[in-house]
Amino acid sequence: MSLEPLFQIGKSSVTPENVMAISEVFNTHELVKIAVLKNCIDDPKEIATTVAERTHSQVVQIIGKKFVLYKPFKENPKIILPK
Repeated sequence: MSLEPLFQIGKSSVTPENVMAISEVFNTHELVKIAVLKNCIDDPKEIATTVAERTHSQVVQIIGKKFVLYKPFKENPKIILPK
């Protein structure tokens, strides 16, 4: 299964608008892939951690300039991460 990035973070890095949009997507998706564009000077690991903290999600994977966040559905989660 290939997961395409649903969001791109650009030169303005993490903004309140980005965080709000990503939070809203967690209503319909448990996994969200985000791409950090080349014009963003911030470290993708720092961006992933910041977005995860602000959206109350978990960083699942960081590869290059892309990362995946996980937040289970409140009712009937479909994906359970191993501990």
